Amino acid sequence: MRGNSVNRILSRGSRNNPGLILLHGFLGSPEDWLPIAEKLSRSYFCMLPDLPGHGKTPASALPFETQMELFARSIETMQGTSPSFLAGYSMGGRIALYLALRFPHLFRKTVIISASPGLKTEEERQTRKESDERLALNIEENFESFLREWYDQPLFASLKNNLAFAKTLAARKMNSPEQAALALRTLGTGNQPSLWSELADFRHPMSFFAGEKDGKYVEIGRQMVNLCSCFDLDIFPQCGHTLHLENRDLFIDRMLLSLTRQ
Repeated sequence: MRGNSVNRILSRGSRNNPGLILLHGFLGSPEDWLPIAEKLSRSYFCMLPDLPGHGKTPASALPFETQMELFARSIETMQGTSPSFLAGYSMGGRIALYLALRFPHLFRKTVIISASPGLKTEEERQTRKESDERLALNIEENFESFLREWYDQPLFASLKNNLAFAKTLAARKMNSPEQAALALRTLGTGNQPSLWSELADFRHPMSFFAGEKDGKYVEIGRQMVNLCSCFDLDIFPQCGHTLHLENRDLFIDRMLLSLTRQ
C-alpha cells in the first residue's frame, strides 16, 4: 500500500480472542500501551500500531481524510475478517473517532480517551493550523526545548507529578523531529474535519474516558453524550489528560467493563 501503511504492529494475546486495537497519542508509541495490553491480552488480542509519523510508520503530506482511508485499509489487513474493538488516546482518540464514524463496519465498539470530535468552525481550524505550524517549526528547530514547553502545559500537570513521567519523557525523545513535525502539520486538530454534526446519527456503542482534572475534555465528553444516546461517559477520579498512565490499574478495570458493556 502506498501512503500510510503501518510498518510496525506490536501484539499481545491470542488471535482466538476478540481483537482490540490501541492507538497511542502524539509523540507516543505502541510501547506506551504494553503494560496495559499485557493485562487486557488475557481476554483480547491486542494490536498496537505506530501512528503516521511515529516509529516505523512514515508521516505523509497527504490530506487528513486520505491518510485515514489508507490507515483504515491497514486496519482491515491487521484485524482480518472480524471487526475489532478500538481505543485511542488524544491524537489516537481523534483518529479512532474518525475511523469509527467513517468506517463503522470495522469496529464492534470504540473507546475515546481524552480526545475531541475536532473544532466546530473553519475560523477555529485555521487558527489551530497556524498554531500547529508554529509548534512544528519549534519541533524542527529544537526538539528538546519543545518537549520541555509541551509538557509544561497545564494539560500535563498530573502526568508531571506522576512517577511515570521521567520514563515517558525519555521515550518521547526517541521520536524523529522531522516526522513528528509533519504528523502535526497533517494530522493535527486544525486539519481534522469537524465530526460534531455526525454524532447524533451514530448508532454504534462508544465510551468516552476523561480525567476529572482535565476539565476541557470532561466538558467535551458531556457534550458528546448529550448528542448521542449510544455514548457513555466515564470520568476518572484524581486523573488528568493522561489517565491511562496516571492510574493504570483503574484504566484496565474500566476498559474491561466498557468493552463488555455494549
